[in-house]
Amino acid sequence: MMRSSTLRIGGALATATLMSASLVGLGSTGAFASTSTAHAKARATSTVLTMESSPTNPISQNFNPFLPSSASTLLGATSMIYEPLLQFDLAKPTIKYPWLATKYAWNKNGTAITFTIRQGVKWSNGTPLTPADVAFTYNMVKNNAAINTGGLSIKSVSTSGDTVTLSFATPQYTNLQSIANVYIVPKSIWSSVKNPATFADANPIGSGPYVLGSFTPEGFTLTKNPNYWQKVTISTLDFPVYSSNTTALEALQTGQAQWAGNFITGLKQIFLNTSSAHHAWFDPLNTNSLMPNLHTWPTDQLAVRKAISAAIDRNAISQNGEAGLEPPVVNASGLVLPTFKPYYSSALASYKLNDNGNPSAADTILKKAGYTIGKNGFYQYKGKPVTISIVDPSSYTDYAADGAIVAQDLQKAHIDARFVGLSVSAWSSDVASGNFQLTMHWSSQGTTPYQQYEGWLDSKLATKSASGDYERLNNPAIQADLSKLAQAGSLKAQSKALLPIEKFVATQLPVIPTVYGAAFDEYNSQSFVGWPTPSNPYESGQPSAPTNEVVVLHLKPKG
Repeated sequence: MMRSSTLRIGGALATATLMSASLVGLGSTGAFASTSTAHAKARATSTVLTMESSPTNPISQNFNPFLPSSASTLLGATSMIYEPLLQFDLAKPTIKYPWLATKYAWNKNGTAITFTIRQGVKWSNGTPLTPADVAFTYNMVKNNAAINTGGLSIKSVSTSGDTVTLSFATPQYTNLQSIANVYIVPKSIWSSVKNPATFADANPIGSGPYVLGSFTPEGFTLTKNPNYWQKVTISTLDFPVYSSNTTALEALQTGQAQWAGNFITGLKQIFLNTSSAHHAWFDPLNTNSLMPNLHTWPTDQLAVRKAISAAIDRNAISQNGEAGLEPPVVNASGLVLPTFKPYYSSALASYKLNDNGNPSAADTILKKAGYTIGKNGFYQYKGKPVTISIVDPSSYTDYAADGAIVAQDLQKAHIDARFVGLSVSAWSSDVASGNFQLTMHWSSQGTTPYQQYEGWLDSKLATKSASGDYERLNNPAIQADLSKLAQAGSLKAQSKALLPIEKFVATQLPVIPTVYGAAFDEYNSQSFVGWPTPSNPYESGQPSAPTNEVVVLHLKPKG
């Protein structure tokens, strides 16, 4: 399942001009209802849209756009307040939307990119957004690794008139989305922030269509930004906190929420078939995997990782854990198929997976590596027990089910494993800090495989509060391979550069692929029209995605 994550995309053109028409005039209006008493006034209107991205715990008033643990990130609201230079359509990867930048151009070798900044944009406090704000933001990201969530290797930032130029030591064609998706913040406010990684940003000033309205630990509302540069017709967005997928589903079924993005057991029977206004779209965009901590026993051992991959029943995870909504991964490289089929090489055929799981094969792997079964019936190595805790949020009911299935499979292979359910905040913190053994997680997504593998393997992302490479891989050869992939400007060159990375994942298992992740998108169309669909894929429909702003600006009130 794909939940909140950084979305990235690549570009192969040396020079590009964005679509000439922006979304100006594509207004959105809606009728929403929240389960929170604090939002009762908003429920009474017909211009409120209630969104749910994933279950979480009571939240604190933190809207820092660079932090994965902030309230705005957890509830999928950041892009409603802060905006990037470009927006991208992951459902139709060739589309790029001009946003705070109206166009961009690469230099002749892809080591520098120049953005032309949109004129007439104001911050929500009424002051102008300028190229100086853009340059300040990128310099701040450049100088603070903890908020450099895209792992950008920025060499320098310069301005000239209405343009901002970023330079890099190596070509960055494939890294366009990571570059252009940085949220721009006002220099007048953030220049006085001592540590941008710990700044709560409790009362955010952004360029987006909404500003903070009300806040409680059970949720918050955003109200229309009167200074926004595009037309906004939805007066209020409501982001209530739901404790589990079950409570979120209840809100969706009753019309208290109109847009959700989580796992629903028995989707057809209990949601789609109950009303003609109930819809869902699951666009396959990424790969779910078990992420082993490569610096903690026993998941730091290759033999153990190979045994885990051999033992797990991916078909059971797909059918029983994910209700058949996410198919099992077919190749140990983890390449998202069929989405990235043009990048698939026949050289990967030998890494085909047995998706039924094979405990005997896992036994063989461990015995060959010198592991023995102790008196307790589980493997050990020279007296050291092979004990594994699999952690994920209990409120992510699909991941909790997946974790239980994995634990059972590993026990069949004589590996002492158990699933431990955590709160969303505790899990997010532990994964970001590296305090775990094994967890189920989704991959980054983009229009080329670069974003997927960079999110898995790029050691620059594994900071004290990691935004990727959660397993803490630090492999210079892979870093060099990722750099070559980022520099590749054609499908043929990218496929060639990708192959050693795919083989590394398949053989060394820094991540253990399980099922292909879908962008979960459930919505109630009773009050709104204009939702993205397979026949009109102007955007991926997941409400947690940073591109959810594009969807909101497309929606219109029914009638």
